[in-house]
Amino acid sequence: MIRVVRGNPTPEELAAALAVVRARAAAAASAPDTGAAATHAPWSDPARIARTARPAPGPGVWARTYWPA
Repeated sequence: MIRVVRGNPTPEELAAALAVVRARAAAAASAPDTGAAATHAPWSDPARIARTARPAPGPGVWARTYWPA
């Protein structure tokens, strides 16, 4: 069920929005289910920036935070 929460769409606008929702639902239903989670590229792994030890606290540590030693 779709409900308009704000605004007053015209019948044409409502039909267009409903067509997009139905097309997306049909595409999702016809897509093959791989059963596995999507893998991420190695460059997007947050652990890659934390492989080295963090700099010791002290003056100027902010400047060394993201630069290799």
